Amino acid sequence: MDETWGAEAARVYDTPGTGMFAPDLLDVTTDFLAELAGAGRALEFAVGTGRVAIPLAGRGVPVTGIELAPAMVDRLRDKADELTVPVVLGDMTEIRVQGEFTLVYLVYNTISNVLTQDAQIACFRNAARHLAPGGHFVVELWVPDLRALPPGREAVVWRADADHLGLDTYDVVDQMVVSHHVRTDARGTTTLARSTHRYVWPAELDLMARLAGLTPCARYADWSRAPFTADSASHVSVYRAPDR
Repeated sequence: MDETWGAEAARVYDTPGTGMFAPDLLDVTTDFLAELAGAGRALEFAVGTGRVAIPLAGRGVPVTGIELAPAMVDRLRDKADELTVPVVLGDMTEIRVQGEFTLVYLVYNTISNVLTQDAQIACFRNAARHLAPGGHFVVELWVPDLRALPPGREAVVWRADADHLGLDTYDVVDQMVVSHHVRTDARGTTTLARSTHRYVWPAELDLMARLAGLTPCARYADWSRAPFTADSASHVSVYRAPDR
């Protein structure tokens, strides 16, 4: 398992009330997902510390999670028990959870942590295996900012604060990107963290869905359903299983 998601990452992952954990963001995210889940069950791939699963379960949607990193599940268990959000440990590209779900979802760029095209396709196929007829698979993913990358350059700086420098280095042949985070704390101590990702264009995601037997049915710029445009930095894409 990638040590990126070990005990230290789990310890600092949650930022209650801010960033990914801002109430307004979680409200609109769970509104979107609860509507698609309807009266059925939801399955979150890479459930992590339960950022989305716990409030979604709080809205009455039965949520099960799949998670590769035990340390992240340990953090989730500090907030919710096994009855509230059951979790199966394993690889979301292949592990099978019992039963069918009206909704499978994968949020916050997590499919880019899957580092080969074949494995990303396997992720879609595994989602399709879990879906009830007419169910939906939702993927949230950033759009690679290659327009900011001039010829001959490999890096894009996307954050330059006093305490956090963030930049991405791209391999445009293999569609790989390494995110570099340089952080400086109040004592002046500087740390460097890196994570590797395979970026995926929206059209490539749609083809992966079709290979898995799913049909693209909607794409938005965010959870509030803002229109997706050429300038959108990320997207929420929705795929539908066939009626059978």
